[in-house]
Amino acid sequence: MLLTGEHNHSVDPKGRIIIPSKFRDDLSEGYTVTKGLDGCLFLYPNNEWNTFIDNLTNVKDTTNKDARLFRRFFVGSADSGNLDKQGRVLLSQELRTFAGLEKDIVLVGMLDRVEIWDKAKWDENNAAVEENMDDIAARLQALGLNI
Repeated sequence: MLLTGEHNHSVDPKGRIIIPSKFRDDLSEGYTVTKGLDGCLFLYPNNEWNTFIDNLTNVKDTTNKDARLFRRFFVGSADSGNLDKQGRVLLSQELRTFAGLEKDIVLVGMLDRVEIWDKAKWDENNAAVEENMDDIAARLQALGLNI
């Protein structure tokens, strides 16, 4: 599985979004959509969601407040489903509100998941990242990621 690319779409009045055809095969066995980081939504194919849940389940220390908050944030807002016949995903009002999704959106393939962004927020985020990419690359190189 290798979800990549940036695709502009829109949310219809019922809260549905069209999934680009290039992502549909990976989502054909079902999906889970949940709150994401940086104000977007994460859309996982079921197999990747199960891997994520397995990792969360491996944190056995339920007395750790960060572990509880992290789990609550992602699992508590999760909504599973299947693509409809037109290749669409239905987003709950709660998830649309969280990510500020009203009309224009961007779907971004992130290898194991798709991020769903409000278009204006995506453009703003990208401008800030582009200005700082050299610094970001240097910090990641210190963590062992070489370009």
